[in-house]
Amino acid sequence: MLVGQRDAKPHNLIRVNPDLQAFAEAARGFMPPDEGIALYEAAIETVADPNVAGPMLEVGSYCGKSSVYIGAAAKTAGRVLFAVDHHRGSEENQAGWEHHEPDLVDQDLGKMDTLPIFRRTIHDAGLEGTVIATVADSPTLGPVWTTPLSLLFIDGGHGEEPARLDYESWTPHVAPGGTLCIHDVFPDPADGGRPPYEQIYLPAIESGLFTETRQVGSLRVLRRSS
Repeated sequence: MLVGQRDAKPHNLIRVNPDLQAFAEAARGFMPPDEGIALYEAAIETVADPNVAGPMLEVGSYCGKSSVYIGAAAKTAGRVLFAVDHHRGSEENQAGWEHHEPDLVDQDLGKMDTLPIFRRTIHDAGLEGTVIATVADSPTLGPVWTTPLSLLFIDGGHGEEPARLDYESWTPHVAPGGTLCIHDVFPDPADGGRPPYEQIYLPAIESGLFTETRQVGSLRVLRRSS
């Protein structure tokens, strides 16, 4: 397993088991290795803080790559990660779009279905029991969720409305002192789509509740004020 250690040392000294790191990097998904390790480190720092309790939750699991990084950290502390995804693919995963993968289409239904690959990824990583597959539409589940979260990772739909709804539905559940991680944040429109930057990152910063603590590639790590 990925094993993390945190005392007064900076996060770049956290030790990562190379075998599971290689497994996470090989899993299907679109997260570069340096961003995945930064996500893992953010999760390790969160579970090491005795003042921040509660489970972790990610919005947008796809085939489980990010779930392995976060779930490995959760397992070190006996916590759980709720992996929220409807598993029908975001807009950019549909046929005709850049990130479409035809073999993930259920041929009988003619719809994307990433759940079987996700479950196999979590099984093979030894994280069953730690990573809880939560098959649901994010804007439907978020408003009725009641448990404070120690860490929230948002990597759901990248259109304007899905990004806005993910922000509105889930960030109120981040516990004081907890962590908010956002993927695919591109301040420069030449680098990528804008909704995660405009609809999630900027509102979080402008709310005054969150302070950015780290950025690696398109990943932003924020801490909620305590």
